[in-house]
Amino acid sequence: MGLRLDTLRRKKGLVKDETARKTAADAAIAERLERIYQDFQRQAAPFLEGAVCRPGCARCCIEVGNVDATTLEGMRIRAFLHSLPRPQRLEIGKALERNRRLKRKPGYVRCPFLQKNDTCRIYPVRPFSCRQVYSLTPCTGAGPTVHRQVAHLARETVAALQRLDANGYAGHLSYILELLDDDQFRAFYLAGGFDPARIMHFARPRGLSINRLAGTD
Repeated sequence: MGLRLDTLRRKKGLVKDETARKTAADAAIAERLERIYQDFQRQAAPFLEGAVCRPGCARCCIEVGNVDATTLEGMRIRAFLHSLPRPQRLEIGKALERNRRLKRKPGYVRCPFLQKNDTCRIYPVRPFSCRQVYSLTPCTGAGPTVHRQVAHLARETVAALQRLDANGYAGHLSYILELLDDDQFRAFYLAGGFDPARIMHFARPRGLSINRLAGTD
């Protein structure tokens, strides 16, 4: 009986140690993600002084480009959404479903996280595809006007994000969140698993890309 109790205690200790290591590793990755965001912001800051963007200016969220994210960014957004009150989660879930239906047709679609007053519901955890956007002139009938240097910096930042999330994928945010809602995929991904064939049926028609293969063409 004493030996069995000691064995159980050792097993519990190992599980506890493994959980602590996993928590520390997750925190380190989250810190690196935030550092990538901050590095872009710091280097782009001199160019952003002339930006005309203001709260409620949401053309980039409606009719300019796509709201993309990596799976790592998606996990961060997913955690934020799960912290919201249930009525808000249900409302957002319906908006995401509507967004996915509309994305099946060509053209741009209003971001599902854009509120009625044209402000962002997930602004603190928005993906880099949103963080990089600014304009030197009002976006009336055209896309944003940006500096060539910032566009180059943004491409480098996207590459850094994909390297950080080497076992993950990238694509339209509502599709990334849909993928992460799959319990089996999420557990496999969080355990460090990498097997694109497992999700090819989902990823290919939705245009998701494999992070570790980005820029290898």
